[in-house]
Amino acid sequence: MTEPLRISRHFFKGHGLGNDYLVFRAEEDGWPLSPEAVRRICHREEGVGSDGIVVLVGRSGAGPGPFLLRMFNPDGSEFERSGNGLRVLGAFLLAEGEVGGEPFLVESGGDRIEMEVVGEGPGGVSVLTVEMGRASLAPESVHLDPERTAEEGGGLAHPDLGAVDFQAVSVGNPHCVVFTEEDPEESVDALGLFLAVHPAFREGTNVQVVRVAGERKLRIAIWERGVGRTAASGTSSCAAAVASVARGLVPAGEVEVEMAGGALHVTVTEELDVVLRGPVQEVFRGELSPAFAEAL
Repeated sequence: MTEPLRISRHFFKGHGLGNDYLVFRAEEDGWPLSPEAVRRICHREEGVGSDGIVVLVGRSGAGPGPFLLRMFNPDGSEFERSGNGLRVLGAFLLAEGEVGGEPFLVESGGDRIEMEVVGEGPGGVSVLTVEMGRASLAPESVHLDPERTAEEGGGLAHPDLGAVDFQAVSVGNPHCVVFTEEDPEESVDALGLFLAVHPAFREGTNVQVVRVAGERKLRIAIWERGVGRTAASGTSSCAAAVASVARGLVPAGEVEVEMAGGALHVTVTEELDVVLRGPVQEVFRGELSPAFAEAL
């Protein structure tokens, strides 16, 4: 972590298609959020359980500036952004009355991101859009070492699956997109374990295995850096759609991305500008017990 961070014991829990996040507010007199504390809170049996933590640090500058965020994986590492985590944060801000139907800005990983609540449904479900910005296919944008891939003929050689043809994509965080004509679920574990920590990706990477399922439809399986296999991911959906448009496998425009947890919609322009749209459901609000928080 780049600087000490203290947070409240109160939290908000929500999920986007089964990918769940906890939202805490930063608090000057709160308890310190160490990597070990993150791991314990996210633990499914010994903590609250989640796929990550979003901390609302405050607002930038005077007046209604962007909401400042920091995001953490269940292994305690800090990361740049999460499409689902951002939407869960948006649902929290809506529930708190801090945003309404107008667009608002958040800042995460040094980037400013525009979001908007575009619908509300029964059961505490909100639909939000996230302007993810312009994606990049440049190797340096995902901290990819081109010398390592050059050594392996432009790909990465899996010990059992052989050469892996992939597309590197950055949507504010690194992704490695692999295309298949088979069921993506069959190879995601092997490829995720291999690619997510491959030394060619100097800061690790998220991995998506993608099958084109229609003119504007993709089926993907996901392995997240610092998490493992997940049922859904906003940035993974964006990366899969960007890679598919870039390779001419689907046309630019809106693409439906289907995952184990459900479907998200991603709009990709010819210039690779990306907008993510999908639902979030509030699950509950809670408070860490004083004893548990102190033990952290």
